[in-house]
Amino acid sequence: MNRAREPLKLKPNLKQLIAPAAVGLILFLLFQVFPSTNPDSEMASPNIISKEQARQAASSFAQEHLQFTAAKTDDTLVTYQSKSELYGYLAKEKKLSEYNKTYEAKYPYDVYRVRFSDPGGDALNVDVHMQNSGIVGFSYDFARSSYDRIELNKGKVQKQMLLVVEDGMTLADKQQLAEPWLKRAGYDLSSLELVTREGEPRLRYVDPESKIGDSRLEHRFTFEHGKLRSYEPSFSVPAAHSAYVNKQTQDATLLTLVGYGLFTLILGILAIVYSVKTRAYTSFKRGLFLSVLLFIIQMLNTYNLIPVFKSEGMSQTGILGMMIFYAVYSLIFSALLYFSLVGGNGLWQKEDGLNPWPRAKEPGYGHYVLDSMKLGYMWAFILLGVQSIIFIVLGLTLNTWSTTDATQSPYNMLYPWLFPLMAWLAGISEEAVYRLFGIKMVKKIVRNTFVASLITSLIWALGHTLYPIYPVISRPIELVIIGLLFSYIFLKYGYLAAMFSHVIFNSILMGISLVLLKDTTNLLIGAFYMVLPALVAYAIYRFNPTKKEKPYVTTPPHEVP
Repeated sequence: MNRAREPLKLKPNLKQLIAPAAVGLILFLLFQVFPSTNPDSEMASPNIISKEQARQAASSFAQEHLQFTAAKTDDTLVTYQSKSELYGYLAKEKKLSEYNKTYEAKYPYDVYRVRFSDPGGDALNVDVHMQNSGIVGFSYDFARSSYDRIELNKGKVQKQMLLVVEDGMTLADKQQLAEPWLKRAGYDLSSLELVTREGEPRLRYVDPESKIGDSRLEHRFTFEHGKLRSYEPSFSVPAAHSAYVNKQTQDATLLTLVGYGLFTLILGILAIVYSVKTRAYTSFKRGLFLSVLLFIIQMLNTYNLIPVFKSEGMSQTGILGMMIFYAVYSLIFSALLYFSLVGGNGLWQKEDGLNPWPRAKEPGYGHYVLDSMKLGYMWAFILLGVQSIIFIVLGLTLNTWSTTDATQSPYNMLYPWLFPLMAWLAGISEEAVYRLFGIKMVKKIVRNTFVASLITSLIWALGHTLYPIYPVISRPIELVIIGLLFSYIFLKYGYLAAMFSHVIFNSILMGISLVLLKDTTNLLIGAFYMVLPALVAYAIYRFNPTKKEKPYVTTPPHEVP
């Protein structure tokens, strides 16, 4: 890290980093990328049909078998849906490969859900296989239906309400409506085990011949006002697994709210205080551009998730309310970034005479940014290799496993190509809050740089516990290690090097997610985001107009020794 009032000069020692960077990149490719391209691997990324193909398959099925005609084709909504609990159970028990070979072609855990609306206000959801266009199941959302709200109730109240909604249907009535669909699926009813008894809501059959681990194939039907409401064939999730996931989610929520949310709020308040206390050593004009950029990226990401909001049944008013909520949240988060930049820069200069975040007007700034970017790529490759090793160790020691999350999938975004912009949001903001300001602020309390780095890395890591990775302690362990490495980069080279390392690290991971969508456009966009940090750094270097100005004096004149 440069000293204040000295010309900018970064000593990246790139030659020393080439070998570990190459090893890190190879490990990343071997353990995270190549398995996604191997059709026999559990991590394999399959060939996916387009949303238009799914819409056409669902439309043909709806008209031919359900006599359902959509009000407007333009209003059809196609989203990605996932049975994350089932996928998680299979991943935890290491049975994904077996399931994919035996059952996935007919009973997938990932589907396109095509939603049609008719002139009367009813809606039809048709689930389509994402690889072979097969129809997996369907459900109606009748106008003025209260079925979904009833499902939220528990126990006897739910049972009685569902029976009322079924409008006095007997078990025989239900079986009569279900029989054609079971025959269409290739079943003789005598081969299935009827689970539902007279006087119970819904209808459920079990196929005793189809099971994997403790999961069995079930055919589930629901009814409303004497009519069939839904049919879903799917493998069950053992109750013990569901209980485990629920408990882990509760723990993750607590860790996020207290360990991350509360302490980040405290850091934010302290950032405001020290922005004022160190105002003679910093500038309130700085950080405005990055804070505005952060706000724009946050809002673009929220807008990009509109299909997710619609798939959850939100009205236009509900979506508008969600946008307003995220706008307020983004303003608060942008303010946190702003004061962390101002206060962090002031603290380092006042107490240590260091210049962690140089100004564009300082001599050598263009070369400094270029060298920071080069360091960023080297360290990003190293970090990707370290992450790969951590994943292997966690798998061997904690049996770490992960599942799907449809709400964060590029398949559910209006414009998947906007997704990797989140890499910039994370790199700019998190390195400012937890490294530039956080390390120096916590060090004032604990009087030790390593302990301060460990504490801020832990706070940052706990903000990632709600990711669908189990046990939930797995992600904090991984990110505490990664966070300590980001801290080392910051302490040695400054904010820009740490920021570029973080942005490039995330851009590669997010860019790969676009590449694995397996179409030319997304492949090119994914590659573009991986090289975007280099383009940005080169543009700053090439067009920096103030390379020959006098050094910016960052210490007040009356304090110069």
